[in-house]
Amino acid sequence: PFAALAFKIATDPFVGTLTFFRVYSGVLKSGDSVYNPVKGKRERIGRILQMHANTREEIKEVRAGDIAAAVGLKNVGTGDTLCDQKKVITLERMEFPEPVISVAVEPKTKVDQEKMGVALGKLAQEDPSFKVHTDEESGQTIISGMGELHLEIIVDRMSREFSVDANVGKPQVAYRETIRTTVEQEGKFVRQSGGRGQYGHVWLRIEPQEAGVGYEFVNSIVGGAVPREYIPAVNKGVQEQLENGVIAGYPVVDVKVTLYDGSYHDVDSNEMAFK
Repeated sequence: PFAALAFKIATDPFVGTLTFFRVYSGVLKSGDSVYNPVKGKRERIGRILQMHANTREEIKEVRAGDIAAAVGLKNVGTGDTLCDQKKVITLERMEFPEPVISVAVEPKTKVDQEKMGVALGKLAQEDPSFKVHTDEESGQTIISGMGELHLEIIVDRMSREFSVDANVGKPQVAYRETIRTTVEQEGKFVRQSGGRGQYGHVWLRIEPQEAGVGYEFVNSIVGGAVPREYIPAVNKGVQEQLENGVIAGYPVVDVKVTLYDGSYHDVDSNEMAFK
């Protein structure tokens, strides 16, 4: 039965996407359908090309041990298996390390904006050790790879092969803030202006947590000093305030907040006041 491993994806300006594969068993003829067990998709093999440096020759079939390129496969990535639909097998795929360096890229002109998205998509499809994502906080397009040279070549190929000119810069760092020592703080909100007023009063203990633990809220009110229905409002108010830190306005992380005391007013207290 037929089995092959797609080991390289290349973008050719004349024929589109070329999938290089090595046949491990069986025979494949042009026009045959194969199955990709990694993606769970069927693919029809159109043309099969034998590559000779920069020239190519169209061939009708490949056998075990041959290396060839297929034109126009849509859902095949590097390391995917192609096999017979009746005898499904998954060949061992290549493991790629995680990227170690990231830079921000931005197109020089508005025209380059769309072209850059397409170019980065094609380059990422070819090279599994190259990753692209958009940073949600800064809105920058971040490219990540295995080293400075790797990313320089990617940017060079963008301008050579896709004629996209881009500026490369350091990615903006998404800073976080936290606290170092435990503090106890009173929060009081009293407003009286004709008719119903507003009254909320809490005592909070704020403690640092281990890095990466995140935010934790503990309710240790006893004896109903703050009624139960207002506790979620206190938690929500704390979370909203954590979005803007006091040092530079960055989100505050890894803190434990304990609500341990407070007081309320029968008429004037409401959720909004406690928040």
